[in-house]
Formats: sequence, structure tokens, C-alpha cells
Amino acid sequence: MNFVGMDHGTTGISFAIIQDEKIELFKIDREDSKSGKVSAIEELSKRVNLKSINLLAMTYGMGDGISSILPLKDVKDKGILSISGAGKVTGGGGHVYEEIEKSNIPTVLIPGLHRNSSSLDKLFNAAYSHQASSEKVSISYNAYLTTKWENLIVADISSNSVNILIENGKIRGAIDACLGAMGIVHGPIDLEMIRNIDEKKATANESFSNAGAVKIANVRGKVASLKDKVLEKYKNNDSSGILAMQTLAMTAAMEIYSLAGIANKNVDGICLTGSIGSIKDPLNFENLLNKFLKNRFEIKILPSSSGAIGSAQIARDIYNGKKDILGINVEF
Repeated sequence: MNFVGMDHGTTGISFAIIQDEKIELFKIDREDSKSGKVSAIEELSKRVNLKSINLLAMTYGMGDGISSILPLKDVKDKGILSISGAGKVTGGGGHVYEEIEKSNIPTVLIPGLHRNSSSLDKLFNAAYSHQASSEKVSISYNAYLTTKWENLIVADISSNSVNILIENGKIRGAIDACLGAMGIVHGPIDLEMIRNIDEKKATANESFSNAGAVKIANVRGKVASLKDKVLEKYKNNDSSGILAMQTLAMTAAMEIYSLAGIANKNVDGICLTGSIGSIKDPLNFENLLNKFLKNRFEIKILPSSSGAIGSAQIARDIYNGKKDILGINVEF
């Protein structure tokens, strides 16, 4: 039995292949995909016979155009309402989507978390039009299966930071990147940014896409290089790099505390993941975060590949008859 998961991340497009419970991972650079230099299907075919794939589960963008997990053939407009206001548009992901669409591999598309998601708490849906993009569902599923906790907070800290509250094995709600914690690239829009937007000095999306640690560390460049630039400053004891990562950790802790504070059940623990959340060098992010959490929660760390792995696990479990993923309906 062969199952494939795809994580449509900000800096790259990751794949996980589960073959008889063994997991193989690979990642495609967005620029290489956009230019046609690398084909996702060709790379996949090097690792598994395409005709032997029982099911592929994929994420794409905000996932706000659908509310259930659907067969790809039943999805319109790639399952999104718009790419406007969604952060850095780096390209390449749409090309991979279309490759998979044309491949005849049995595929399902995973939705994001938004106000039309009937699976979520009505209070979260009333408060926010959008809570998390589709790969956060995959990350949450991998965290749920790995920890075996029924009540947890999944903290995905990477280019953006999104924290998801799971209660009784179902996603209750989440805090999106433009609302609370900073990531490396994206972050909340504050008063100064609102004024700049009103004065037409920047668009809202430009502000959101430069509101993370990059604004404190004062770094610029392609999205894929920004994390390394900030971490290089931290490693070299640059005061702006140190302040950037400390601030990022503080805002993540604030978000975790807020979700734990409104939870109906005591939180079993925090599952920390993402390209920053899982990092050990040049800084141990768990230790940095715990300076603010003060060891109040048990923390388990997942690799940054958890999104792709979670997608593959969703494909496997749907193929085996599961009709509900963390409260999200499966129509397959």
C-alpha cells in the first residue's frame, strides 16, 4: 500500500510517501517548480510507481474555497477564493497542483480552517473569516497521531506562526498569522502599519508579509533565504537578530497562553513544529519559548516535515474508511 502527502508550504513544496509504514520525504524548491526546472510528478515517479499509489492527499493555499476533504476532480478553482492578501506569493505551487491534477493519481484536497468550516467552534468562526491554511490541518493530524493527546495546542512556527486548539480530538479553532504571533516573514498588522496602508505607503499584503522577525532583524530577500538571514544574525550575536527571535518566541507564547486560557479542557501539552519551532541550532527554540511559558506545559517536538507526513497519514486513513479528520468531514 502506498500513500502520498503534499504540504504546500511558504518556502517549498514537500512530499511524504508512506510505503508499508516506511516514510520517505522530498522537497521541491518553488522557484524550480515555477521555472519548470523540476517536475513534481517526475520526482515522485523516481520514488514510487505512480500506478501503485492508493491515494494522495494534498494541501493548497488558504483552502478557503472548500469546507470538506474532497476528491480533486470535484474541486473548483483549486479550492481557494483568492490569492490576494495571502502573504508572499512565490509561485510554483499552482504548477504542482496542475501536475497532480493531470496525473490520474487518486487525490483528495484538504481544506483550510475558515468561517464556513462547520467543524469549528461557532465563536471562532464568528470572530475570524480565516483561521489557518490547509497544511495546518495536516500538521495537526500528525501531531494528534504522534502525541495521542486528545486536548492539545499545535504551535507551527515557521515563515508564519499559527497555533491550533484541539479538544476531544477535534479542531476547535486557530489563530492565524495576521492576528497574533510573528513568524520569520509574516506577522500581525499593527497601528503603524494601518496608518501606512491608509496613507498608501504600503498595501495590506506588503505589510503582513514584512511584519515578522524580518522587520526587527532588518533583512530582505527571497522568502526561502529569510530564515537563514535572521538566524545568521542571531548566531553572530547581532542585537537585532537576538531581539527578533526573542520577540518571535514571546508572541508565540502569548498566543499559546490565550488558547490555553479559553480551552474547555486542560491542555495535555504543546506540540511544537515548523522550520523554527523544531530548530535546535543555532538556537534551541523550545528553550527560548519556555522562558515565556515557564515550563507550564509538556512540549513535544515534531520535525518540520510534519505537514507532508500528516497529509500522507490522512490519505492512508481515508483510504481505510475514515470519514472524519479532526472534525472535518470527508467526502470520498
